[in-house]
Amino acid sequence: MVTASRPTSGFTPWAHWRTSWDSQRHSRHALRHAVNVHRCTTGARCAKVGKKVDQRRSDPVILDFDASLVDVHSELKEQTAPNYKGGFGFHPLFVFADLTGETLGAKLRAGNATANNAGDHVVELLDAALRQLPERITRGHHVGEHPTKTTRRVIARADSAGCTREFLTACRERHVSFFVSARTNAQITGALYQTFEQADLWQPSLTQGGELREGAGVCELSDYVDLSSIPEGTRLIIRREPLHPGAHRSLFPSHEFRYWGFYTDQEGDPVDHDVTMRAHAHVESHIQRLKGSGLCQFPFINFEANANWLMTVALSADLVRWFQLLCLKGSWKEARPKALRWEIFHAPGRLVYRSRRRIVRLLDGWPTADVLLGAYQRIARLT
Repeated sequence: MVTASRPTSGFTPWAHWRTSWDSQRHSRHALRHAVNVHRCTTGARCAKVGKKVDQRRSDPVILDFDASLVDVHSELKEQTAPNYKGGFGFHPLFVFADLTGETLGAKLRAGNATANNAGDHVVELLDAALRQLPERITRGHHVGEHPTKTTRRVIARADSAGCTREFLTACRERHVSFFVSARTNAQITGALYQTFEQADLWQPSLTQGGELREGAGVCELSDYVDLSSIPEGTRLIIRREPLHPGAHRSLFPSHEFRYWGFYTDQEGDPVDHDVTMRAHAHVESHIQRLKGSGLCQFPFINFEANANWLMTVALSADLVRWFQLLCLKGSWKEARPKALRWEIFHAPGRLVYRSRRRIVRLLDGWPTADVLLGAYQRIARLT
């Protein structure tokens, strides 16, 4: 519908496919960095998204780190390689804003890249994510700044790939709190052997809605393990829940419970921290949104060109995400890209300008006509 407007110059409002193809192939890392810098200013201009969604300013801003395996059915593409799950392709790493679901940083990596590379987490993504956030949030969260300058808490949340001393130290240097999954080791196993039968240490676990999780419990084991190798004040919190079919590997061998733990430097009730950490599962929805927007279709042989493709996918997915948050209501705010394409973006209609008015003409009986008209009305109020 945007392309239905009349161009104001000799150029059309959309690029020729060959121009887009060549720009992807010939762009390099420096240009991607320049685009990300410009995106920071664009994100600041889109502050209406944050003001509309971020209603509780006392809550922390949570950054979710996670990697995903992308299968590629060609050995000709540069840096494709076998991965630890037996597939073949790339292993990109992402960081998302938990509140909005937008991609704050993305790094394309070879398929055999290790998940716990601290350099990828710290240099490429943690700093990149902080640059994308508004200045009112990141004040005091840069290396060398005094912690008293912080005006808003920022939390980095990751699975066991983020459980490295380098990453946790980098978070501490930036005054960013952390929640990272714990890896199994002899100390944790020994601590669980001492405590798994001590019922008074285990508190009932809660769901995301604040209700009790039947049979699940939470316990802090910071006093039972040596945490001197990671930042001071770090706590080890363990959750256990009844075994169910298909349960993942446990921290502790048990025929009754599945044990899972995480490290955090936050003070407060371990039960509340467990609820916060389990919300890291939101990241799977964000990755699925990217995969529905072109993440699974790396079209180039050159690695740099495919890295540009990843950046383009992330930018386009963020534009759609902002559109959802600002212009749609109800279940459409969380709709997948495929549903949006078939029900919203592919809707047959015409955009007409008459007497200084914009008229939207839609097909009679189109099932999402009310959703589309409501979106246009909200766009008009925003602009």
